[in-house]
This record gives sequence, C-alpha cells and structure tokens, in this order.
Amino acid sequence: QVQLVESGGGLVQAGGSLRLSCAASGRTFSDLSMAWFRQTPGKERDFVAGITWTGISTPYADSVKGRFTVSRDVAKNTVYLQMNSLKPEDTAVYYCAATWKTTSQGLRTRGNMDYWGKGTLVTVSA
Repeated sequence: QVQLVESGGGLVQAGGSLRLSCAASGRTFSDLSMAWFRQTPGKERDFVAGITWTGISTPYADSVKGRFTVSRDVAKNTVYLQMNSLKPEDTAVYYCAATWKTTSQGLRTRGNMDYWGKGTLVTVSA
C-alpha cells in the first residue's frame, strides 16, 4: 500500500509560480512511477505531468509543456511539480498519483494509476 500526501497549493496571480509536493510512504519509492493530474468541477481528471520509475522520462500535457517541470527526490520519497507562468485556466485541484513501473505513455492514463492523494487546490487569479 502507498500513501500520497500533496501540499503546496494556494492562490497566486497570473504569471506567478507555485511548487507542489507529493510525499509518498508505504513502499519502495524508487519503483513507483508518479504523475500529476488536475480536475475542475464538472470535468474529468486530466493528466498534467509525470515521471517514470527510472526517472528518465518526464511526459507533459501539451497545455503545460514549457511552463511546468516535474522532478523527484528519491531520498525524500517526494515528487514535485514546479509550475511557472501560471494562467487562470490552470486553476484546479491537483492530484498526485502513483503506479508500479509503468511507461511514459502509461502515466498519461488515469485508469493506470493505483494510488491517489486527496488533492491540493491551485487558484490562479487574473
């Protein structure tokens, strides 16, 4: 079993930055592929960014490419999402998710994730 806890959400003006963190516990972190998804009311939970268990591949959604950066600290069992040049349309609840040793493409699919955090709200004001 894996527990995921997100932090770092909040209110920021358009053009600003935030860094989200997701702390994982319970199993071997280095075997986990991790991803960030986001969701707004009435819409599906969409893939944002991820990092494979090898740490080699970091896929991104087209809407955040060049603005967001995903990284991890294996020693701290934590994955990060650095969000720069934020836009009002980035406003959402951001969820951390994890699964075992999946591929870069597999990270993009919500149904492949085995574990989820409770989410952290990011609000970007115009």
